[in-house]
Amino acid sequence: MERKNILKSMVKHRRLYFLLMPGIVFFAVFKYIPIFGLRIAFMDYNMYDPSASAWIGFGQFVRLFSRNSFQPVLFNTIKISLLKLICGFPIPVILALMMNEMRNLLFKKISQTLLYLPYFVSWVILAGVIMNLLDPSSGLVTAVITRLTGSHLNILVDKATFVPMLIITDIYKGMGWGTIVYFAAMSGIDPQLYEAAVIDGAGRMRQILSITLPSIIPTIIIMFILSCGNILNAGFDQVFMLYSAQVYEVADIIDTYVYRMGIQRNDYAFSTAAGMFKSVVAFLLILIVNQIAKRTGNEGIF
Repeated sequence: MERKNILKSMVKHRRLYFLLMPGIVFFAVFKYIPIFGLRIAFMDYNMYDPSASAWIGFGQFVRLFSRNSFQPVLFNTIKISLLKLICGFPIPVILALMMNEMRNLLFKKISQTLLYLPYFVSWVILAGVIMNLLDPSSGLVTAVITRLTGSHLNILVDKATFVPMLIITDIYKGMGWGTIVYFAAMSGIDPQLYEAAVIDGAGRMRQILSITLPSIIPTIIIMFILSCGNILNAGFDQVFMLYSAQVYEVADIIDTYVYRMGIQRNDYAFSTAAGMFKSVVAFLLILIVNQIAKRTGNEGIF
């Protein structure tokens, strides 16, 4: 009976299900089907004759953790990811609160457009812009820094400045998306709450602290849980487009390490083991943070 009701609902809302098909196909082809390829992480994979590949269990993972080259890569990944999370997570919340208080609609729309635009630009294009701005001989940003500090910096090859540059550019690109999410959550707040607060004599700051911020706390927690799942995802596109051999020591992350081992050296089993390790850690972190959120009286993602 329940199955018949589901089928009736699907027939009734067939147009909506049809609109879901591109997303379903995308996730099936690029997310779920590749899962079957993870088995090569437990094999001594022979790319020329896959049928001759020997099953070695956790041998690739032993190789991964016993390599001295992997430890600095793991440290760099955690360091860059944590810095992006700590520095970048609060900024969309602050910007959304600020935009929610804007009364000039024209200025508000222009600000929203300028914030959202970088998110829809690929790292390939944005990296080209960044490299032009940070060019040591003709870059605008480099010229300003030189004029203000008197020191000539080559940010893209300087180990001391490369990671801060990654953090700043990542925040610049991603803050618009987070702002959209929080701004949408604020649009669902009952206006009568603000009217009651005004009658009670609450100012704008008190309304933000007592109404707006508590109302979007569930959204903030969900976004934080999802962000914790990316703790070992320091941003392959960004790092790969901007880093060079001079900054490998501070910028080499798991994703670039997997790329070099898998694509450049054809060690597919080893690179798959490294990628699987990252995915398992991300999954466990989501479970842990979600349980902490639920035990503290907040809503989780499941």
